Parts: sequence; structure tokens; C-alpha cells
Amino acid sequence: MRTTAPVKTPETATPENRMGWVGLALTLGILVAGLLWAKWLPYDLKAHKLAETGVWDGKAIFGAAGATPSWQGTFDFTVVYLKAVWKAALVALLVAAALESLVPRRWLLGALSRRTSWGQGVSGALLALPSMMCTCCTAPVAIGLRRSGAPAGATVAYWLANPLLNPAVLVFLGLTLSWPFVTTRVVVGIVVVLIAAVLVSRRFSTVQVETPEALPSDPRTWGEMLSRFGRALGRYLMVLVPEYVLLVVLVGFFSGWLSDFAALSQHAGPLALLLVGVIGAALVIPTGGEIPVVVGLTAAGAGYGVAGVLLITLPGLSIPSIVMVARHFGIRTTLLVTGWVVVGGLLAAGLLVALT
Repeated sequence: MRTTAPVKTPETATPENRMGWVGLALTLGILVAGLLWAKWLPYDLKAHKLAETGVWDGKAIFGAAGATPSWQGTFDFTVVYLKAVWKAALVALLVAAALESLVPRRWLLGALSRRTSWGQGVSGALLALPSMMCTCCTAPVAIGLRRSGAPAGATVAYWLANPLLNPAVLVFLGLTLSWPFVTTRVVVGIVVVLIAAVLVSRRFSTVQVETPEALPSDPRTWGEMLSRFGRALGRYLMVLVPEYVLLVVLVGFFSGWLSDFAALSQHAGPLALLLVGVIGAALVIPTGGEIPVVVGLTAAGAGYGVAGVLLITLPGLSIPSIVMVARHFGIRTTLLVTGWVVVGGLLAAGLLVALT
């Protein structure tokens, strides 16, 4: 009698993989619905309005803080800032928790892992393009990626590409400023993102990298999946949110005083531009918040060098974002990335001056 070999159960039929597809679908649902609500639809309306007027609606957020440090200015700045970002911040927390608890870690590792550091940078940057978040809102998602075992290079590329290569902001720049500003942002933004990924990947190359086999098992039941999601979201809400708000308050206290870029622009030389870059990397703004700053500076006759620096450093980083991710990348690595973003600002200053 002829016998047949036993039929192997396909991998997709295992409980882990069945729940993996469910978790992936839930994560994509949270991501798409959240971005439609917080980003895509509002930015579409903003772009149409800018196309009609060519004028940015609103002033620089630092005006709310006042010219000198004060608690009233700090309160006003914090309120204005949180009103501008709370939707995106909420979506970021939900997505971060979903990535950490719902998406199979082996799948996430496989999607972002590449043979080269440059490949990691490209994969992280491409993942960032649809989310269009500011540096503070993208920090929780970057943390969720790292906690899920995503490669460090791809994660830092995602963190930086969100604010620097935001397609909506590039459209806004094109509608309010001239083509050299858009060109500078795109060219230097790509350079900053990819080289940062390479630098971080090489720093982590000497550290033991998690393999799919070493990662924790994925949830097998609805109860386990929801429990993991609840624990992850609760940790973000209880730890990250208070830390974030406190840092925004502290930065807001000094924002009005530190953001006198017009006065700084009167001092010629690379040291003045370096100081502008460091301050820009420290201050916190919502998505697109650099546009009214740059528009105001150029209208007041400030040099294009200062505008170029702020095109990169102001959206690229902030103290709250730096502090939030530092414990997951390490202080030295985070400072390395911060220094490179400031250098990128100086590169942008030179390119913008050359193009104008």
C-alpha cells in the first residue's frame, strides 16, 4: 500500500502567526485612522489654504513665551504647544504601544533589517514618510521600535526623517518660501538622516544584536495580546507623558529669551551659526513650526545662513525628544546624533547661501 507523507502545517496556521496577522491589521488600523485624523486631512486643508494665500497662518510659537523668562509666558507657551501637538502625540503613543505589543517582533526585525548601514537608513526613512510627525511625537514610536528589537540604524533614521523629510512640510515650504529653501531641506535632510543611521549602526555593531530566535515569543491569544497592549500603553502614559510635559515646560521657560535669532544673526562668523544650531536643536516646536520663524527672519533681513541652520536643527531635534530616546540609544549615541544634526544645520547654512 502506498503511503503519503504527512502534511506539514504551514507557518501561517500556527497560533502565533494567526494572532500576528491580527496584530498587524490592528496596528495598521490605528496608524491609518490616527494619521488621517491628526495629520493627513488637516495637512491637506492647510496645503490648499497656503496654495490660495501663500502666507503662513500664525506667528512663531516662541512669541507665546514672551521676550524674557516668566511663569506666565511658560504657561502660555505650553498651552499653545500642547494644543498644536496633542492629537499627533496621542496617535504616537497608541502606535508605539501597538508596535511593541501587537506586531510580531520577528516580522518587524525582518522588515527593517538590511545588510548595510545605508540600507537600514533608507528603510527607516521610507517608513517615516507617511507619519509626518514632529521630533517629540516620533520619539515614542522610535522607542517602541527599539523595544521591539528594530535595528538601531533604522530606528534613528525613522526618528530624524519624520521631521526633516516630512512631505507635508516640504509642500508648505514650497508654498511659502522659494525653491532654495526646499532644495536645502531635502538635500541636507537626506544626508543627515542617512549618515546618522550609519553612525549609529556602526556604534551598535559591537553590541550583541537580537536575532529572531532570541526575541520573546509573540502572543497566542486575544487576552495575551490585549494585556500586552494595555501594559505597554500604560507604561507610556505613566512614564513618558509626564516626562514629556515637564521637559516642554522647562524648555518653554527659556524659549522666548533663547529664540531671539534676529539678534544672533547680527554676529557674523561660524561661532554665531553654531550657537544658533545648538539653540535650534534644544527648542521645541510643532510640525511646521520652523516655517514662521524662517519667514520672519528673512523678512527682517536676517542672513540666509541663520535661516539655513534653523531649517534643519529647529525641526530635527528638541530637548524633550533627545531625553526621551536617550535611555534607549544611550547617552553617547544620542549626543553623537545631536552633534551631527547641528553639523547638518551648518551644512544647510552653506548650501542655502550658495543657492540664494
